[in-house]
Amino acid sequence: MNIKQIAKDTAKMLQNYLTYQAVKTVLAQLSETNPPLALWLQYFSADKLQDGEPYIEELFREKPDLALRIMIVREHLAQEVAEYLPEMVRTGILQANMEHRRQHLERSTQLQTFDPLSTSQEQATSDSNSEDVL
Repeated sequence: MNIKQIAKDTAKMLQNYLTYQAVKTVLAQLSETNPPLALWLQYFSADKLQDGEPYIEELFREKPDLALRIMIVREHLAQEVAEYLPEMVRTGILQANMEHRRQHLERSTQLQTFDPLSTSQEQATSDSNSEDVL
């Protein structure tokens, strides 16, 4: 297990996600102030947000002002989120793991309920099969 590589991959994924959130934020702002530009950005962004850095590079070639705006919003989001993120991730994983373990334990220790009707039907079927053999 390469912890350093896992950390790099996680940081890259978070960076891409914050780019996505910044685009969503700017789109919401533009839809109120400049709907045609919001529509343009929405079409431009379709299927391009998986990797944030190439997306921003391409946006710089098309509309540098929008690229700068998204970068500023992304930076602001990163600063705000960074303070809470480590503890929230740890707590979220601990709680989710505990819930998964609880559910697994419940499933593995669950007793089948006794149904006298189905038991008597199974016995009758078993008895009739015994009579056929005789």
